[in-house]
Amino acid sequence: MPQAVRYEEYGGIDVLRVVEVERPVPGPGQVLVAVKAAGINPGEAAVREGVFAERWPSTFPSGQGSDLAGVIEELGPDVEAFAAGDEVIGFTHERASQAELVVVEAADLTRRPEGVSWEAAGSLFVAGTTAWAAVRAVAPGEGDTVVVSGAAGGVGSLAVQLARRTGATVIGLASPANHEWLAAHDVVPVAYGEGVADRVRAAAPDGVDAFIDTYGDGYVELALELGVAPERVNTIIDFPAVEKHGVKAEGNMDGASAEVLAELAALIADGRLEVPITRVYALADVRAAYEEVERRHARGKIVLRP
Repeated sequence: MPQAVRYEEYGGIDVLRVVEVERPVPGPGQVLVAVKAAGINPGEAAVREGVFAERWPSTFPSGQGSDLAGVIEELGPDVEAFAAGDEVIGFTHERASQAELVVVEAADLTRRPEGVSWEAAGSLFVAGTTAWAAVRAVAPGEGDTVVVSGAAGGVGSLAVQLARRTGATVIGLASPANHEWLAAHDVVPVAYGEGVADRVRAAAPDGVDAFIDTYGDGYVELALELGVAPERVNTIIDFPAVEKHGVKAEGNMDGASAEVLAELAALIADGRLEVPITRVYALADVRAAYEEVERRHARGKIVLRP
């Protein structure tokens, strides 16, 4: 029987189990994917802990995960765009991707291009579409200066690259350990922490035009302190600040489509976008993987390989 990640109640990593489940059966418009890689995300930990129980409640037993890449094993009725054996990148909204076999809507899949690793493909959906939407929300362009908080994280590492592709100057807030990586991607690295406002002003003497917050913890207030207009501030995590200050909160659901995935995958295949991978864990080691994710210091993505 195939294995999948499950939890029976809200809680920390100790509630996670890898258990045997019935083989899923694809329905009309669906396919069965043998998962080669599944990314994990901080938001999944928050859902599992019950932080968003009112906004996104869990139904128990619950699976985990949205991101996936793999090989199609079986087609449901009315699927004509794919065939068994096709290598695909996709997503599920059913909290189910961290498993050996997953049923996916065919409309939520795109083909995996040559040159895109399974690890990059399997961890692309949440971080990639969130970064795509966040950059679009603040509309950077030639001559603009954009600041990105959490610039070396899963979303931030992609957002800085996508923002840089618009011709804007990009300042990335990150720990010194990540400054070399940022500089290598033509991003101006600035250390976070006490005095960050002064360091940003020194790096951007003509001012800051837009701000993408991927971390929370007061960065919306920093953006406003730096003189950024609320309509050019986007946070993917600080929802109270959205209500208080009227800033934007565009993210994954604003970019969630196979078309956006295909666009991002093409950039990766052409060497124009990098998905940095911190570590790859076996499915059985899902607890250790989330323990690392929840420390919030990993560069780029952490991936499960069933």
